[in-house]
Amino acid sequence: MPRCFKDSGSVLAPKDHHTWDVFKLETRPRAPPRPAPSESPWYRHIANYLAAELPPPQFFGYKKKKFLRDVKRCIPEEEVPGVLFACHGSDYAGHFATNKTIAKILQAGFWWPTMFKDAHTFISKCDACQRQGNISKRNEMPQNFIQEVEVFDVWGIDFMGPFPSSYGNKYILVAVDYVSKWVEAIASPTNDSKVVIKLFKSIIFPRFGIPRVVISDGGSHFINKVFDNLLKKNGVRHKVATPYHPQTSGQVEISNREIKRILEKTVGMTRKDWSMKLDDALWAYRTAFKTPLGTTPFHLVYGKACHLPVEIEYKAEWAVKKLNYDIKTAKERRLIQLNELDEIRHDAYENSRIYKERTKAYHDKKIVPKTFSPNDQVLLFNSRLKLFPGKLRSRWSGPFKIKEVKPYGSVVLWNRNGGDSLSMDKDLSHILQTLRRMREKPFP
Repeated sequence: MPRCFKDSGSVLAPKDHHTWDVFKLETRPRAPPRPAPSESPWYRHIANYLAAELPPPQFFGYKKKKFLRDVKRCIPEEEVPGVLFACHGSDYAGHFATNKTIAKILQAGFWWPTMFKDAHTFISKCDACQRQGNISKRNEMPQNFIQEVEVFDVWGIDFMGPFPSSYGNKYILVAVDYVSKWVEAIASPTNDSKVVIKLFKSIIFPRFGIPRVVISDGGSHFINKVFDNLLKKNGVRHKVATPYHPQTSGQVEISNREIKRILEKTVGMTRKDWSMKLDDALWAYRTAFKTPLGTTPFHLVYGKACHLPVEIEYKAEWAVKKLNYDIKTAKERRLIQLNELDEIRHDAYENSRIYKERTKAYHDKKIVPKTFSPNDQVLLFNSRLKLFPGKLRSRWSGPFKIKEVKPYGSVVLWNRNGGDSLSMDKDLSHILQTLRRMREKPFP
């Protein structure tokens, strides 16, 4: 059904009695009753005026001028896609947004009632426009926090550095417990697997027992046969965070940042004494109040507050002496603290859960929700081109078809050739960061 008409010669036949039955004019005998206004097409007055010069109601004044202007500018429905393509996607159009495209259409002398809606739909399906644009924080994935129960069950490890040489040391290997936020770190001259093995054999295993899970990034110092054999021998599961989603090991990244900030404020001018200040930085981090826990890591691990040198040096000295010199009182107090340890850890778990849930809600309300289904066509964002874009080059590859949607937002794509394979091409291994649903194209 046409939307409206440019002139009587382009769509309608000459004005004779054979054209009146199309528009159901009241002047024709045996014509069916005129439909209700709600069922009549919006262009009925324009069509009747072009076919039989039948004026619409209230055909005088400004309404008459507007009606005659709209009659001259209206176009039929089959011409709408061509006009939209010419004013948006042609060589001289420029692929502008909705408002500027509409301005071009009006400038060319065309009009129809749903032009804004049609232009927006047309532009949203433009292939060239869909392949442009960058990603922002609004395109991030929903947050999925890691909530553990038992202390020292899950450890995150990561290397920091290189730093200026300090007594031959250039790197710091950091390990943090995901429940208590307890941090262990050692300085080393290199960042290889030998340092990782040393940390686990000399600190983690003897002091805190065998963990259940170890989380790290995909560096070669963590992904090697020696470290894998050590973990398999002790029944430890190794989880690897990809470079395209480093938030998997987010806890150790936060610990790295805090320790680095402490060292930046405590080292000397030459910055060569950072390895000597590392133990003090770790003590300061362990005795600092952690908002997710509602207490300090030291209190959560040992069940008592840490006595700092300032307590002995100032007014709290009498309390320390009383507990240390009166063995009976100190024993009773310590037993009470040990009995309260489970309750302290339970409260810390609840505080951490509430804190992470609120953080997730605050994070997720700012992102654009994305839902994908199998057989959807999507475009893939090239993360390398975000750093090295190249002139006049699109950052989006594809289209690809989704094979399977997995939990936590990950998807499996068909290969480029459309083969029945779940493995992606080698050139796709570095660009799996953001997917964008590709809307159906209006033209082949």
